[in-house]
Amino acid sequence: MKPSPPPTVLVFAGSDPTGGAGATADALTLASLGCHPAIVVTVVTAQDTIGIKQFNYVETELVIAQARAVLEDMPVAAFKVGMLGSSAIATVVAGVVEDYPDIPLIVDPILRSGRGDVLADDMLAGALRSLIIPQATLITPNSLEARALAPGGDTLDACAQELLSLGSDYVLITGTHENSPQVIHRLYHSMRLLETYVFERLPGSYHGSGCTLASACAASLAHGLDPVNAVSESLQYTWGTLKHGFRPGMGQQLPNRLYWARETDEPESGGDT
Repeated sequence: MKPSPPPTVLVFAGSDPTGGAGATADALTLASLGCHPAIVVTVVTAQDTIGIKQFNYVETELVIAQARAVLEDMPVAAFKVGMLGSSAIATVVAGVVEDYPDIPLIVDPILRSGRGDVLADDMLAGALRSLIIPQATLITPNSLEARALAPGGDTLDACAQELLSLGSDYVLITGTHENSPQVIHRLYHSMRLLETYVFERLPGSYHGSGCTLASACAASLAHGLDPVNAVSESLQYTWGTLKHGFRPGMGQQLPNRLYWARETDEPESGGDT
């Protein structure tokens, strides 16, 4: 008898030719954690490990066609939303996932690159707030994104409360960008702080750590974990990918999503979760 197929996670993401972030990072993470990645490309980028050079949006009709082709052919266990780029793409993605309210939706609300390159039009934040976040099971903004999406909050706790009030079931605000000796992540649910996770702050910076974390959460939920355990397991996995990371180019280091699959005697490098 053949074993059961791995759960499929449908990802909406931009392409990244370096493989550090975006669709390739999502696919590597999902495969590493025992899921089958189905990728809908939303934005095509030209970038290296230093930064963005150029990007173009995929036509909204093609975004819809990609998603429908998958959804009409195979069962999907979770949705993961990454780089959308424009409010128009956010609108059509919201329309697709709205038809599947029982499938967990994990949102990595990308507005800028780690270096600060703008990756969204002026109206994307509003579209995320009004169309995508209200449908989310879990959103995983870093502290900068949380402040941008919840401008009424004067603290990260207040930002989380605002994002929960928009409709997301859980909010995980990551702490890499905060000026603290350790990296502190905060998980919120039911209008309160639920869990705090403290990690060693590793040296260096990483390209694609946010994609890795959100996709790991999607994989964990696709395997049937509850959101709290999914977040805990995903944070541990992501930290491992950073601790065992590597620097293939002239810019940032990349998470090693398959670190567990190879043994090495080389010194470990790392970055911030």
